[in-house]
Amino acid sequence: MTPTRIAGIVLAGGRSSRMGQPKATLEWHGSTLLRRTTGLLARAVDGPVVVVRAPGQPLPPLPDAVAVVDDPVEGLGPVQGIATGLAAVADRADAAFVCSTDLPFLHPAYVRRVLRLLDAGSDAVLPHARGHRQPLAAAYRAGLAPVLAQMAADRQLKLGQLFERCPTRRADDADLLADAHLRALDPELESVVNVNEPDDYRAARARPAPEITVQRYGALASRGHRGPGTVAAATLGAAAAAVELPLDRHVVAALNGDQITRDPETPLVAGDSVAFLSADAGG
Repeated sequence: MTPTRIAGIVLAGGRSSRMGQPKATLEWHGSTLLRRTTGLLARAVDGPVVVVRAPGQPLPPLPDAVAVVDDPVEGLGPVQGIATGLAAVADRADAAFVCSTDLPFLHPAYVRRVLRLLDAGSDAVLPHARGHRQPLAAAYRAGLAPVLAQMAADRQLKLGQLFERCPTRRADDADLLADAHLRALDPELESVVNVNEPDDYRAARARPAPEITVQRYGALASRGHRGPGTVAAATLGAAAAAVELPLDRHVVAALNGDQITRDPETPLVAGDSVAFLSADAGG
């Protein structure tokens, strides 16, 4: 059946020998890669967001709403990690978008597009984007948890074996970009670009932050900032700083007209608009 509630699962991974530290803790415009990924998933799903970590792995600070579960067996890769994540959400969601932590350009529009492709005849959606299969930027039904757990127990650790045994919808670039919203906001499908090497990370980090539309309302607009403007910002805190606003108890932000927050690490992406409002009575 078509999923009715969707979770988000992030595989935090462990220490990267290439990076010298866990990718989850890598800095990203004043935040971390893991904080960014979980925040973006929270915007795209209506169910829980869960991080699967190696046993005892330290993680950077995360919002209280993000759950953390430990992979029970270290070293069995994404098969075990996805099994653990799906089992953790099975009582609250029918399916999940599953991704690795190192997707700094992940866009909620990509997540939503992949999830919409999960139809009644599929247990998984496997994108084939930018010339590669993307099993860690894909959709899985929660009912696959025991299948994956058995694969891990049998040391069948290649995700390709899952797609051979369950109904899988494969989606190429054209399938993904048939969605006009995704095509407008992520035409190159950079949502699936990961950072495996230090040079990848440095190049990604050096790129300009996304352009965000910002407007100030109420008492904040009276300071000479009445019309909307555009700033480069990867987080809410950076957007506030760009318009010289402190994110203190007197200021709140409405992201895209609905999500109300003052968390400076709230991730922003291309196409976002932020309205800053006074939190004081009458503002």
